[in-house]
Amino acid sequence: MAERKPITSWLTDMDGVLIHEGIPIPGADAFIKRLRDSGLPFLVLTNNSIYTARDLHARLQRMGLDVPVENIWTSALATAQFLDDQRPGGTAYVIGEAGLTTALHDIGYVLTDHDPDYVVLGETRTYSFEALTKAIRLINAGARFICTNPDETGPSAEGPLPATGSVAALITKATGKDPYFAGKPNPLMMRTGLNAIGAHSETSAMIGDRMDTDVLAGLEAGMQTFLVLTGLTTVADIDRYPFGPSHVVESIADLVDLVELPDQADQPTAGNRD
Repeated sequence: MAERKPITSWLTDMDGVLIHEGIPIPGADAFIKRLRDSGLPFLVLTNNSIYTARDLHARLQRMGLDVPVENIWTSALATAQFLDDQRPGGTAYVIGEAGLTTALHDIGYVLTDHDPDYVVLGETRTYSFEALTKAIRLINAGARFICTNPDETGPSAEGPLPATGSVAALITKATGKDPYFAGKPNPLMMRTGLNAIGAHSETSAMIGDRMDTDVLAGLEAGMQTFLVLTGLTTVADIDRYPFGPSHVVESIADLVDLVELPDQADQPTAGNRD
């Protein structure tokens, strides 16, 4: 097997890798600082479409993680980029929060419930029966169905919450139309993110805590993948999948020294799966 090229850009998931239920995971601050000191391009990714990149920057900063706005990539931004490529200046009926509506406004989309080009479903804490009924009728009338991400549940202090994927299944059952998911594990989210920072998959790595989204998306985008065990996936879970990560580590703290500083350019890169 050909030796991988040195990692010159990093993509990392947020929940389960850098933070857990609003608390930084030990080593996350050192990892982000190392990335910033290195000058290497990097992105913090999330499938959550509720918040804008500016919102997430402020939330992370309050936790002691200083991630610039331009280094945050959400499924809402990936969805907006996809729609801008497909149909510039289009129209959409949106179910979601500010992260999604702001991203669509920023690409020049008009948000409307009158004969829209697309119905776009994102994350919200207040899914309404009225809004879902309208979405179903618009899709039946010809609107294309787009969804920010396929996550079926999301975390909360009280336990799992139904998320975008679960609600999308309801709409699909009512319309017979499957959505196009723009977020992970769709490699589109990774490739548009890499394009945003001028990086190439061959020399990039993806860090995540989920096999079915983070590792799969990184694998399909052609990147090295690092699975951390601080989130949803355990070592016992790995063999349930027909694919594996390039590397398995306990936490983000184990990856700090792999981020090359400018004077480490000649150091060897990580090998294959541990």
